[in-house]
Amino acid sequence: MYKNLKLEQFKEYIKGRRCAVIGVGISNRPLITWLSGLGAKVVAFDRLGADDPVMSKTIADFREAGVELEYSIGDGYLEKLNTEVFDMVFKTPKMRFETAELVSAKDKGAILTSEMELFMSLCPAKIFGITGSDGKTTTTTLVSEMLKKAGYKVWLGGNIGTPLLDQIGNIDPEDMVVLELSSFQLLGMRKSCDAAIVTNITPNHLDFHTDYQEYIDAKTNIFRYQGPTGRLILNAGCDLTFDMREISSGKVVMFTADDNARKRDGAAYYDGYFVENGKLISVIDGVKKEIMSADDIFIPGYHNVENYLAASAAVEGYVSYEDIKAVAKEFPGVPHRIEFIREIDGVKWYNSSIDTSPNRAINTMNALAGRNMKGVLICGGADKKCVYDGLGDAILNVSDRILIYGTNAPFVKDILAKEADGRDYELIEFEGDDKDIYEFPETRENVVNTYKAMISKAKALAKPGEIVIMSSIGTSYDHFRHFEHRGDMFRDLVNGL
Repeated sequence: MYKNLKLEQFKEYIKGRRCAVIGVGISNRPLITWLSGLGAKVVAFDRLGADDPVMSKTIADFREAGVELEYSIGDGYLEKLNTEVFDMVFKTPKMRFETAELVSAKDKGAILTSEMELFMSLCPAKIFGITGSDGKTTTTTLVSEMLKKAGYKVWLGGNIGTPLLDQIGNIDPEDMVVLELSSFQLLGMRKSCDAAIVTNITPNHLDFHTDYQEYIDAKTNIFRYQGPTGRLILNAGCDLTFDMREISSGKVVMFTADDNARKRDGAAYYDGYFVENGKLISVIDGVKKEIMSADDIFIPGYHNVENYLAASAAVEGYVSYEDIKAVAKEFPGVPHRIEFIREIDGVKWYNSSIDTSPNRAINTMNALAGRNMKGVLICGGADKKCVYDGLGDAILNVSDRILIYGTNAPFVKDILAKEADGRDYELIEFEGDDKDIYEFPETRENVVNTYKAMISKAKALAKPGEIVIMSSIGTSYDHFRHFEHRGDMFRDLVNGL
């Protein structure tokens, strides 16, 4: 039976050590339970106070499970990092390393890390990591599905799946681990994946990062510490990802569905996955092989062709082309990504709550336009200081009836006006209070009722043969905890019509 020596050494180290875990949300709860079970003295930090219903339930759940913790919560919850000594501090992904209290803890000797970094350090299996501004979740899921089809036991985690650190003892060397990794998780990361994909880079999360360059640099950590056996899959059609080949220590493999990008700056000399005459092909060591037809891919959109190219490049040598083709024909897509809900009176309804940036929404609109799908758009979310250029044109290629509810409404209205180019459209804005949050019972009905009103209006506006799509163009944080909350609610409301 396999014995993970790194894990055993960590267990010996952590017993009796004082650990700070910052953030007691869903993703950190397994970490807290696991550390406590190893004999660590865990202090749980969270900005929510004991009177918050979510926090009070969390405390009760830990107590009922027999997990003994010390808490530092509510106003000034980080102060213990200044006044007390910790052996390890697990930061939440959306907390910056230069946060004064984290610096203070590190100055007193604490190891500053994250749940994901520790998992990657202890993991005995091959790790496939996927990052990028768009396409991460679909590509991650495709890599996972392809490996499963080939017969591997696959562990899916990161931004999707479940937290994996508490399962580390069950992972064997012959298993496969597939991780979706955000810029938040990668910022400051000092461990890279064995096989890494960077799908693309566009301005995103600039409400968190100090600037665009920091966002780009964070993404490179997914491969920066690879050795010569590492594998890096880059989008040849994106200037920023194409240039990342220059700092790679491993094997570089390009992908693109754009024939011009395939030939750029000598990219044709790289191993890669491309499209030729409507076929997905691989070119490895100068040998060209056909994988499948682009028409074999069930889910729509040029961007999904590129997602398949990237995923296929990652699993090269582990998965047969027959398995890749089988996944393409069967895979229905990931929830909240142009997800078909139902048809009502000849109108098809779709949920694309994952469209948390203008670029994602543009990809969705282009995929719909490519299949001549037109109708009513429901949109609106929170802005992330993104670039909106091209969004107005993309929307108006699909919809001339637009319903919007969200704090990014001024940006969407502005780009529509700029890029209409004489096209007529109807835009209806639904007003709402910024304090209306779906998660809070006292304001939930306000959010739900606004969406009910938008759905009712969309139903009245849509004609048989058309679609209604919810593509938010922004994060969910103006009214929801995460985009899944928003998409699930929308799906439930549509199914209730």
